Amino acid sequence: MDTQAEKDQHSSSSADPMISIRNLHKSFGDNNVLRGFNLDLYDGENLVIVGKSGSGKSVLLKCIVRLTFPDQGEITVLGKDVSLLDREELDELRVDVGFLFQGSALYDSMTVRENLQFPVRRHPERIGDQDLEEVIQRTLASVGLEHTVDLMPAELSGGMKRRIALARTLMLQPKIILYDEPTTGLDPITSREIVQLILDIQREYQTAALIITHDLEAARIMANRMIILTEGIDYARGSFQELAQSDDPQIQAFFK
Repeated sequence: MDTQAEKDQHSSSSADPMISIRNLHKSFGDNNVLRGFNLDLYDGENLVIVGKSGSGKSVLLKCIVRLTFPDQGEITVLGKDVSLLDREELDELRVDVGFLFQGSALYDSMTVRENLQFPVRRHPERIGDQDLEEVIQRTLASVGLEHTVDLMPAELSGGMKRRIALARTLMLQPKIILYDEPTTGLDPITSREIVQLILDIQREYQTAALIITHDLEAARIMANRMIILTEGIDYARGSFQELAQSDDPQIQAFFK
């Protein structure tokens, strides 16, 4: 269901996909979660994957950064076959791929400043000769939380933790960001703020993003393109409007 404009845009571009997945399979015992899933993520776009709980969305993200090993299939990230990378090469690739976990995954014993410093201390080359404190303040400003720099995670609301986790990801200036259910567990107002922040990040940092969600309203606002993941495959793809207007009962089940 890719629109002709999207096909023309991608075919006319000399750039390869930022992420390319072909025939991905992953099972846990008798539970066949992914059964031949495919996608291409292009530079600068927000690609949203919608699926029901337990459909394999989070498993897909973990396979991309090799936190989980697929049973079959090919995953190429920034031109590199993930399955062929050694530990050092994989660590280097992960620096270019930010991962926003559902639970934010902040270090509870560190202040906000220390949380943001942590990835840079491991990869100081990412900010070069810039002043680290200035980078921290600028990055916190981009998520609207400059005033939290000396707070502990326990002093932050759920939405604030999500923003700080995103700021920590941005400290390494990734080319791709993977969002795992970014609005889950948040109230409607905070969810809208996170959605707007994701759009702001896309525009300001020129990132490509793969966003998994079951929040259709968030998907409508964020997505340049969408894929519906059901029965372990990329069942349908296209714009939100195209999918919402489909007569296919399996697609319509997501829009009721």
